[in-house]
Amino acid sequence: MARWRARVVGSGIIVAMAAAFPYRQVRAEHDDDTITVYQAYPPGIADAALAAGTFVAPFKRERMTWIKPSFLWMAYRSGWAGKPGQERVLAVRLRRDGFAWALAHSCLSHYDPDTHADQAAWSRRLRESPVRIQWDPERGLHHEPLAHRAIQVGLRDDAVHRYVDEWIVSIADLTPLTRTIADLVEIGRLDEARAQLPAEPAYPLPADLAEIIGATPVTDRR
Repeated sequence: MARWRARVVGSGIIVAMAAAFPYRQVRAEHDDDTITVYQAYPPGIADAALAAGTFVAPFKRERMTWIKPSFLWMAYRSGWAGKPGQERVLAVRLRRDGFAWALAHSCLSHYDPDTHADQAAWSRRLRESPVRIQWDPERGLHHEPLAHRAIQVGLRDDAVHRYVDEWIVSIADLTPLTRTIADLVEIGRLDEARAQLPAEPAYPLPADLAEIIGATPVTDRR
């Protein structure tokens, strides 16, 4: 069943529109071997990572690190690379088998009766899993929440080490692109802004991984 969202048209009438995407769907720039995720950091961490091709000091492995396949969600979270400590937006290409490992060893941050047998089962998995999954409202060009969700993947402990040492293929600085899109949005050139966005088609997920992360089944567009 499709979710619906409201839109106000010029006359002030609110109309219902079917959501364009399944409620929970992983969408990402990807190829046969890699998937691109985004992170925002202060210049010190970003410059060191770009030079090394992976994350090195002052990046701290002891902290949970969140990766986001949605560029627009990263733009929202970082304020178009304008928030303190998030002045640099990085595009990180990961091995798809590494991303699959992360999802396979993950747990939703919040109990979901459609995904877990009961709250006790969710609590056990939450304690044991080195990866957290959150589904937050996807964002538009004006940072408005949309009807469908974008995934965030939080890595800690063994998952962080695997991410830094094994999964990263390359890191690129998307700060200039981020600020260019922000400038276009600011002056109302939205079609040009959209044309600059990274393409993020649906990312193929095996049924078992989709179930673990609570993704919307392909036959159910809730």
